[in-house]
Amino acid sequence: MFLKTALSLLSFCLLMLVSPLACSQDSDQESGQAQQKEQLAQLQAELVARQQVLKNNKASAEELEGALKQSELEIAKVAKALSSTKQSLDKIKDEQQALQKEQSELKTAIRQQQSLLASQLKSAFMAGHYDYAKMLFYQEDAKSFERVITYYKYVAKARQKEIETFRDNVARLEAVKAELIEKAESLARLQDEQENQRAILLTRQNDRKATLNKLNQTIASESQRIASLQANEKALVDAIEKARIAAERAAREATITLDGLAKLKGQLDSPVKGRIRKLFGNRRQGQVRWKGIVIDGAEGDPVNSIAQGKVLYADWLRGFGLVSIVDHGDGYMSVYGHNQALLKQAGDEVRRGERIALVGRSGGQEFPNLYFEIRHKGKAVNPTIFIN
Repeated sequence: MFLKTALSLLSFCLLMLVSPLACSQDSDQESGQAQQKEQLAQLQAELVARQQVLKNNKASAEELEGALKQSELEIAKVAKALSSTKQSLDKIKDEQQALQKEQSELKTAIRQQQSLLASQLKSAFMAGHYDYAKMLFYQEDAKSFERVITYYKYVAKARQKEIETFRDNVARLEAVKAELIEKAESLARLQDEQENQRAILLTRQNDRKATLNKLNQTIASESQRIASLQANEKALVDAIEKARIAAERAAREATITLDGLAKLKGQLDSPVKGRIRKLFGNRRQGQVRWKGIVIDGAEGDPVNSIAQGKVLYADWLRGFGLVSIVDHGDGYMSVYGHNQALLKQAGDEVRRGERIALVGRSGGQEFPNLYFEIRHKGKAVNPTIFIN
């Protein structure tokens, strides 16, 4: 009777511990979803109204550039948030998998401990109980008595250790179950947030497309386009010159040593995985020539720093969209344009291969790509000689 009762208790405990997990979304989450949908609807109405104003009024190229800049900056905010949400989702999924693995191992361990404890209880029941007082009064053989006492102490100690381990595993399993429920709820919230961010991003991109079409119609003639490209190039050169001056100043106060890129020719990885258009030096339009290269990429893909350096510039620039300029020392700088979002700010130190931006089509690009330059003491050099 004792054995059956003990086994029944252990089986009941195990069944309670391995019961399936379940989680449900509460009313707060539903309220949050409704609020997000309302915000999206308001945004869509706002952007439709803005496009109607641009359509009704013959906006100048400068005004349209301003509208394009605003659209691309808003896209950058959402894209950065979306990238952060994706990283959080990946992290929670990894943690969830680790917890599920631990849960499975704990269940297996508890079943094994249940079987072991049951065997120990059965052995104790079958062996019966020694009457220590009787052995003393009847002067049982001292050596035999000592052996029995030692054996029972050993068995009791081993059983106690197994029981403590069993209790610890049961407690940890309960904690893992609670963590899994929490992770599942966090995952559901982040997935809802991600869907909302995607919807906002799509709305912003549609607004940008309409603004870009209007801008292209305004800048229609060949001479206007050349003048626009020259103005864009001048803006980039000015930004690079300011960055160069800042680099010289920063070099005197640097906490890291930047050795330049001269010794790294042909050894650097491309900042983006994609087809390289070797356009350096080629005619772009009129007398305007390419000072860098364009690398095709998928929107949202990481843009990596080609070498260790310090970010000197991270902002929107006409014609090039969201631009990051990294100082590598000894007069060398790398330029990354057309980004969807910038992940590093001016003053940040970056390692070789570290993510600094996301591939995009800012600056009026029709397709996602990275505009990439390398400059030495302000002069553009062919980037392809540095990439392996």
